[in-house]
Amino acid sequence: MADDLTYAQWRKSTYCGDSGDCVEVADGFPGVVPVRDSKGSHGPSLRVATRAWAEFISGIQAGAFPAAD
Repeated sequence: MADDLTYAQWRKSTYCGDSGDCVEVADGFPGVVPVRDSKGSHGPSLRVATRAWAEFISGIQAGAFPAAD
């Protein structure tokens, strides 16, 4: 169930770097992608619809979101 993330296997982006300011996601939840801030691993998380997450990632890869300075 997407509401129970007790045993979620969280992973960081390979682009995270050494800053520790990362987004983590968990795989294996049908229909949703759980997302959280790596600095707040015991805090809240978001559940993003799988299709919306895929569109977001495609936008990043296409350069739709310029890097912050």
